[in-house]
Amino acid sequence: MTDLPLDRLPGLACGTGLDLLAEVTVLDLTTSIAGPYATMLLGDLGARVIKLERPGQGDDARAWGPPFLEGESLWFLAVNRNKESLTLDLRQAQGRAVFEGLLAKADLLVTNQPPAVQRKLGLDYATLSALKPDLIFTSLTGFGLTGARAEQACYDLIAEGYSGVMDLTGTPDRPAQKVGAPAADLLAGQDAALASLAALFARQRDGKGRLLDVALVESMTRFMACRILPYLGSGEVPARSGGTDSVIAVYQTFETADQPLTLGLGSDAIWRRFWQAVGKPERAEHPEEGSNAKRRAKRADLVAEIQTALAAQGRDAWLAAFATARVPAGPINRVDEVTADPALIDRGLFYRLEDEGRRLPQVGLGIQVDGAAVTPRLPPPLLGQHKASLLADLLGYDKDKIDALAAQGVI
Repeated sequence: MTDLPLDRLPGLACGTGLDLLAEVTVLDLTTSIAGPYATMLLGDLGARVIKLERPGQGDDARAWGPPFLEGESLWFLAVNRNKESLTLDLRQAQGRAVFEGLLAKADLLVTNQPPAVQRKLGLDYATLSALKPDLIFTSLTGFGLTGARAEQACYDLIAEGYSGVMDLTGTPDRPAQKVGAPAADLLAGQDAALASLAALFARQRDGKGRLLDVALVESMTRFMACRILPYLGSGEVPARSGGTDSVIAVYQTFETADQPLTLGLGSDAIWRRFWQAVGKPERAEHPEEGSNAKRRAKRADLVAEIQTALAAQGRDAWLAAFATARVPAGPINRVDEVTADPALIDRGLFYRLEDEGRRLPQVGLGIQVDGAAVTPRLPPPLLGQHKASLLADLLGYDKDKIDALAAQGVI
């Protein structure tokens, strides 16, 4: 087998994982990225996540590739660990009966179906809360459950365009750019997980279910708050600038003698430490540059002066000097460099999950709990992998009944 970057990652077997959400059961009716990311976060924190998928096809993201890893979509593998997969045809009466049996056992349901589809399939909040009044129902759609655009289709790209983030990403001489990752999907997924946790907490107090309505466009737009509020309060429309127009006077990339770096001089103290690191401590004492507002007024001249100074040495020499001086600075890493970063690997962010012959690269939760990285309980599931165990465990079905459902194409 050809050597792959995943082979250089630490190998990890599934373990007990976190139990922060032990005894919480989630029905996951989502596909693609945003919804599965939300439910993976809940699974990482200890919830039992039952991924309901269409027989024969499953989550749309299972087909997203290339690249594939031994036939499995790497995009799917990125957002689906700590889940059990059950294929279920909800259009058949027996499939609906299975679903309602699982619903009775669940605490939380997450869906990303548009409102009209939710109603058509009887998977909307009004229908399901009548069956289970204390259900927490989390809907994650492009535009929300209400409003003029509620029924419109949406992907991450569309949400980024609506939010304003694309218009401010890139340089002024080039077209607007999408963020280099599915930012709206991941932000909305985090919002859905956060809201679900808050609703679970509230239900412990009052016993009530909740309808949670999360929209990709609104999550992505809220991400823009630090650009939107200055416009609302000043009338100044921000423009694409290649990331050089921060409220912080000096906060951008610079070239060095070899490779570029990032530099953020966000306070008067850091401004002074920067010039000490550069070997010109007296340069920090100019009164006309003694505050961020004053430095912003002279931004162009200061940037040019700093650029000249940094051209004298290579990136790594400057980064070492700035680290010693406690000046915020860093490299501009490619993905291959990020995943080889020893500090991130040591903290358990990247690993190779090994499960019954499968070798699955993973990006971890990124949250240390009690001083340790989180060990996954389950790998991303194969399609329908857990249908027998789930139906036997949760609904008490015997082998004959499970086999009969499988023969009829229900599961």
